[in-house]
Amino acid sequence: MDEDVKTVHITKALSSAVIVNLIENYPNLEVITCSPSVYDRTSSKYIDALSQLDIEVKKKYNWGAKSQTNGAEFEVLELSDNGLKPKEIAQKLDLKLNRVYYLLKKSNAKYDNRKRKHDHEEIKELKNEGLSAKEISQKLNIPLRSVYYILNKK
Repeated sequence: MDEDVKTVHITKALSSAVIVNLIENYPNLEVITCSPSVYDRTSSKYIDALSQLDIEVKKKYNWGAKSQTNGAEFEVLELSDNGLKPKEIAQKLDLKLNRVYYLLKKSNAKYDNRKRKHDHEEIKELKNEGLSAKEISQKLNIPLRSVYYILNKK
């Protein structure tokens, strides 16, 4: 039970069970907000009943997910600039690896070009000189699949 809450945003149509649950959990409730589509699916009888209880039901757009980063993008970018790999950053900050990649991409659109494991230009130059992918792989001591990936990247 949360007595401080006066406004609640709901995402499904009001029903008698939902109303009872809201009133039990929020005894000082004054306003219920919902998207226009939810408002349209809610019976006018429920809205009138809530109005008699001095609880107003309002249409409100509440679009988009709330940020879950809590400033982590700055730490991720700083650690990346200090030479840590995404996997190391994920372990250090206790984040999921995909989240680290997302934050790096979001923080710097040029992330793909920031720190490359292999010199893409050198590989392309060797290909232009007539070396096969296998020869480039052996000469630079890198995996053959990496050479193919770089050469086929648009």
